[in-house]
Amino acid sequence: MKFLHRFLILATMPAAHAWTPGQEPPAMPLDSFQLPEGLEITPWAASPALFNPTNLDIDHLGRIWVTEGVDYRGKAGRQEGGDRIVILEDTDGDGKCDSSKVFWQDPELVSPLGIAVFDNVVYVSQPPNLLKLTDADRDGKFDPKSGDKREVVLTGFNGKNHDHSLHSLTAGPDGKFYFNQGNTCAVFTDKSGKTFRVGSYYYKSGGGEWPVDTKAVSGEKSDDGFVYVGGFTVRMNPDATHAEIVGYNYRNSYEQTINSLGYVFQNDNDDPPACRTSNVLEYGNAGYFSNDGTRFWNADQRPGQDTPTAHWRQENPGSMPAGDVYGGGSPTGVAFYENGALGEKFNGTLLSCEAARNVIFGYKPETDGAGFKLDRTDFLTTNPEKQFDGADFTGGVKKKAAPDQDKLKFNFRPSDVCVGPDGALYVTDWTDPRVGGHDTQDEAASGIIYRIAPKGFKSVVPKIDLGKVDGAILALKSPAVNVRYLGYQKLKTTGASAYDAVAKVLEDPNPFVAARGIWLMPYLGEKGRAKLNSILTGTNAGDRLTAFRAIRRTDGAIEDLPYARKLATDSSPEVRAEAARAMRYRKFDESREVLVAVAEKYDGKDRAYLESIGIGAGHDTEALWKAIGQKMKPGAPADWTDIFARLTWRLMPEAAVPSLKTRAAAAGLSEAQRKLAVDSLAFIKSKDSADALMDLAAEGSAVRDQALWWLVNRSEGEWSSFGLKEQLKKRKLIEDAVPLVEVIVPAKPESTKFTVADVMALKGDASRGKTVAARCVMCHKIGKDGPDYGPDLKGFGSRQAPEIVARSIVDPSFDISHGFEGTAINLKDGKWIDGHIVADGDPVVIRATGGLTQRVPKNQIASRKDMDRSLMLGADQLGMSAQDVADVVAWLKTY
Repeated sequence: MKFLHRFLILATMPAAHAWTPGQEPPAMPLDSFQLPEGLEITPWAASPALFNPTNLDIDHLGRIWVTEGVDYRGKAGRQEGGDRIVILEDTDGDGKCDSSKVFWQDPELVSPLGIAVFDNVVYVSQPPNLLKLTDADRDGKFDPKSGDKREVVLTGFNGKNHDHSLHSLTAGPDGKFYFNQGNTCAVFTDKSGKTFRVGSYYYKSGGGEWPVDTKAVSGEKSDDGFVYVGGFTVRMNPDATHAEIVGYNYRNSYEQTINSLGYVFQNDNDDPPACRTSNVLEYGNAGYFSNDGTRFWNADQRPGQDTPTAHWRQENPGSMPAGDVYGGGSPTGVAFYENGALGEKFNGTLLSCEAARNVIFGYKPETDGAGFKLDRTDFLTTNPEKQFDGADFTGGVKKKAAPDQDKLKFNFRPSDVCVGPDGALYVTDWTDPRVGGHDTQDEAASGIIYRIAPKGFKSVVPKIDLGKVDGAILALKSPAVNVRYLGYQKLKTTGASAYDAVAKVLEDPNPFVAARGIWLMPYLGEKGRAKLNSILTGTNAGDRLTAFRAIRRTDGAIEDLPYARKLATDSSPEVRAEAARAMRYRKFDESREVLVAVAEKYDGKDRAYLESIGIGAGHDTEALWKAIGQKMKPGAPADWTDIFARLTWRLMPEAAVPSLKTRAAAAGLSEAQRKLAVDSLAFIKSKDSADALMDLAAEGSAVRDQALWWLVNRSEGEWSSFGLKEQLKKRKLIEDAVPLVEVIVPAKPESTKFTVADVMALKGDASRGKTVAARCVMCHKIGKDGPDYGPDLKGFGSRQAPEIVARSIVDPSFDISHGFEGTAINLKDGKWIDGHIVADGDPVVIRATGGLTQRVPKNQIASRKDMDRSLMLGADQLGMSAQDVADVVAWLKTY
């Protein structure tokens, strides 16, 4: 068995900082990794060359740049001088790093989560700033005294030393920069003077630094006229002008990758229930918070909705498709493999690191109408059995590294993946028995970089002369995304004289490489423009789409409206959807023709297509609905086609209220058609819509229950200003305010009657355990029973070791799962309510033990505080014996 010895690299090199790592955990056996046939994984670098890697990039010389997080969260300040950015290099070509030097170490650096390198310019994501560092003398060491320059590109990002903060910057094929921010949110102003105000209820949560009061701006418009909440993705020019928010309302998207056709992919963390990998539909709303940022998804979960649907609001108009929702996890870095050493069959592979699951997922995204199908595989894993441990979604128990080699699979924590200019993949490994929960257990702060390449691979980094067109073409064809940017910029500035060289790129058999040339055509003179026009009338839908996107990214240098008008009737739904989204910032008299034409070709099923129409309409959804009606002539409300009804649902026009009320009550329509009409009314923010729902909630109405549920929900949410509660009482649709019930979770006992060791010494009886587990139904779902309060128990016991399951029952406060922290509300009458806050409006909605949900008017709240113990009761408090716990553990292993 081969083992990686962590100090085989740079064994004699002294540490470059005062902090001294502790005891090293055992090394990962290389044969623990499973990866595609024909590929091999080899150690490329390890501590002390690097520690706790958070993000990496690879420059055109093949050097790997790494941001470190030694001072992560509770370990802040343990490294004298601050965190570091290190440059790693294989100088002798033997496939292993033999040089490590510190580019920059500074107290300003505290677990930075992103780095992007463009020749001698380095961008670092370090809240509250996005930094630009220029290594003027190119000595690989940032030193302002030697003329190196530090610039703040943008500022106003919350979450220094917080996971949900500013993430990495990446160059797109359009020459633009992309970066994202988690739901700690931000208020920032680009270099054009445009301010973006992105807020939410998630404020001062989970530690870190919060210089901007994003809770105060939640629901406010940004200078582009739109409201943004939650995490978001920004596209901007390299000089930080012309910034746009191209996706928003995430929880915590760790990183984005943009392929050469201009599609943006990301992953997003909501542990434990609904992590996902997705395509970012341009300008799309991911659906995590309510549109004003005050309500979490579970405050608006409808009766019968499953978690993935409710979590990303997939049955709400205005939410983009969620992609692959796979459950609990801790997604991190992403990359899109287009060309290189791995071979043609891997071209077009989306890679997504999932640290909690000890895996890098692989996807081959397939277009599905205007969206994508994302079928998931395990590209690289140490845990094919999928028995996970040391993560929030497994119970969050802190588990120290064990010498047992079988346990080491849990220590593989891929934090990032990147394609090098040699065509190989490089993976940073955080190497820790714990992930999530703002915690680390590896006191050595170990780090590894693995290389994935064909067996027997010899790394060759092409020598690129960026001063010449041929060198720029070589850079443009690079497998490394940020190297391609260098070639793009050189060819763009060269202009018409570079046309012939770039035109040859269009002939490349690899469609991703060929697409890179399309983006340059607008800048290559008359021949470039002519070629662009010929591509737009060609037979390849992907090329037409890319060409139109290239025109759109010229920031108005080429007028895109005439092209959009032609493409609105294109044979490809993804091209038509792009034409619709391109109308977002236009006046309706300009966009009407395009949007109506695109709407006419809606098939009634394609969610990404429908959402693109709504996105493109921007603030003119009412006018568009009327224009579509004039064109389609849908007839009487009960005679509408399902296509027109679904368009109405998405556009949310106030003028449709009478017709929707008629459809909801129409006996000749199916139950599904009537329910869609009720849902449509619920998303139209008008008093008329509320009145219509009140009529539909009357006794004897076929949609009474649904209408009433929406009235109660909306009266506490986006319709709170309508004062519906009194009207609902007058109509006897709801009762007078129910007195608030005090709910106090008992304090954690000072000691327990038995220990985890006592439980593990017993043999469990699964059949008896199923009966005993009925006590858990007050907080957990078991089958169809139980509330959405604690984690769903299905599959819980099979994902981790029995001692971890036992610990979570015996002492649930030992490590509280992230996402299940409690809040204690003190009422002015002296009562206390302990629970999860699911909506922070007026009233505050809090869910307590047993799933009891109460609505607390803010004027009745004296104070509130975070709880320092679990909301779950321990085994002793539930009257369980050690044998009871052993039995439940045995049952959970089968459930």
